Amino acid sequence: MPRQSTKTRRRKFDAGIARTIEVMTEEYGPFPEEPRLDPAHEIVFTILSQHTSDINSSRAYKLLMDRFGALEAVAQGDLADIEQAISPGGLARIKAPRIKEVLNRLLDLNGSLDMSFLREMPLDEAKAWLRQLPGIGPKSAGIILSFSLGMPAMAIDTHIYRVCKRMGIIGPKVTVDKAHDILEAAVAPEQVYPFHLAFITHGRQVCKAQRPRCPECVVAQTCPSRGQFTEPDSGPDKEATSPARPRAKRLAQAPHALPEKEKKT
Repeated sequence: MPRQSTKTRRRKFDAGIARTIEVMTEEYGPFPEEPRLDPAHEIVFTILSQHTSDINSSRAYKLLMDRFGALEAVAQGDLADIEQAISPGGLARIKAPRIKEVLNRLLDLNGSLDMSFLREMPLDEAKAWLRQLPGIGPKSAGIILSFSLGMPAMAIDTHIYRVCKRMGIIGPKVTVDKAHDILEAAVAPEQVYPFHLAFITHGRQVCKAQRPRCPECVVAQTCPSRGQFTEPDSGPDKEATSPARPRAKRLAQAPHALPEKEKKT
């Protein structure tokens, strides 16, 4: 288990967020078990997932591994071959050099692609180590540490960031980078992964950037932003836009489900 300081174990976590996670879990759960790619593969998957759908990134990852077999081979591979392999995922000309660069940087720093040692570091040190890699920011570092190593690191994407601002969990001027620190201090370590799935699912299905479906929101009664999306002369329960169609309940998906060929038995 990742080490936690006495300060981490003793600090008080936000009861309101804990209750919100519980309510959203009742609505969208049960959540799948945490997926596990090793950290180097998670880095590659994270790059492939940028600005594309989960389906496309999974397809690109599978094609890359089918083509090269191992990430060490990708690191040594021809850039054009990497680009061709991941082309179905989109932005291949941008992502291929990023993948090759970060893998070779890992090899230069560590002598191998094994990053299991990060699990033994305090969380802040593990994040700092990852952020020295090209293209790895707070979100990517959080994804790698949480999804791959099971550490309580936040990975704040656009959906989570939007939901947290609308619910008043973070202030309107809080940056994404700062949001990572605030939420890691507010959410209990064992709730970080459920928090991620609950809030990202809520943002995708209900609390959308445009036309949020407030009448369907399971936490609407505690959301300070609800009035912003209603017509002031039409009562508190009417949306400013046309009425929302009934939403079929969809269970939350694991953020990085292993492709079938890669799943462990």
